[in-house]
Parts: sequence; structure tokens; C-alpha cells
Amino acid sequence: MAQTILTLVGSLRAASVNRQLAELAAENAPDGVVLNIYEGLDELPFYNEDLDTDTPPAAVVALRAAAAEADGALVVTPEYNGTIPGVLKNAIDWLSRPWGASDLKDKPVAVIGSALGQYGGVWAHDETRKSLGIAGPRVVESVKVSLPGSAFDGKHPRENADVVTAVREAVGTLAAEVG
Repeated sequence: MAQTILTLVGSLRAASVNRQLAELAAENAPDGVVLNIYEGLDELPFYNEDLDTDTPPAAVVALRAAAAEADGALVVTPEYNGTIPGVLKNAIDWLSRPWGASDLKDKPVAVIGSALGQYGGVWAHDETRKSLGIAGPRVVESVKVSLPGSAFDGKHPRENADVVTAVREAVGTLAAEVG
């Protein structure tokens, strides 16, 4: 049976480098591992406990179902103003509930991505790991891929052998944690 990895992209832009990294990760997953890039983060309402009832909004139900079906998660994110993009933080907030019994509880999750700054989004990645760790998944701290925008030289990430290797290794490490 194949492992399923829920993949959340912190940038909504269709041609974003982070979406390209997510696609690269899916293309280079180890045998028996399927990465499902989640579409629909832009449909989530802002987290509001008044909406988090026995019948939450349909977009929340869909996200939580995708998390429940997954064996782990890969978060691919840029850095916006030194931290987590709002759309991603909102998804983490929805996925953290119900508190102590979320659909990602104890599942392995890794964070990778790219940003324009020289550090490649490391602040956002650290903040994302922190938020996820509080929300319930088991953060795979050994996976650290923070690529500056200059790593791509205007090309698709798949055209850089070092990037392909780093992403392949990150997905392999995450898949091994599913166990």
C-alpha cells in the first residue's frame, strides 16, 4: 500500500517557485510514496471557533479529510515579511483542531521552501515548524531545505541538479519517518 503525503503550498500563486518545488517533490518521491498537492487553501475561512462546530464549513471538512487520509505532510512555503504566509497559518490553525485529536496528530511533517531573501525563508520555515509542533504533528526537524531565489537562476527548480537532490532527500527522509 502506498504512503500518502499531504502537501500544502504556502503560496497561492500558480507559477510560484514553491508550487514548483511541491511538484518537483511529487515527481521525485520514492517508490510507493504519493504526494498529493492540496488545492483549496484559498477557500478556507479565517479560523473562527464559532465556525468550528459539528458542521464546519465545507472547505474545512475537505482539508481535514485530506489530512486524515494522509500518512504525513510536507509543507512547502515561502516567507512573507519574515514569517509564515497567512493562508498557511490559517490552514495550520484549522488542522490543529479538535485540540489534542487533530487529523495530523502524531503524523510526521516536514517543511521546505524558497524565498527571495538570502536565507531562503528560514525564518518562515522555523516558525512553521514551531506552529506545526504545537498543533499536533510530529515535526521532522532533520529536514531543512531553505533555498534562496537565486538558487534557480530564473529556471524551474527541476533544472537544478542540487535542488532536485535536496528535495528528493527531504521527501525520502519524511517518507522514512512514516514507517
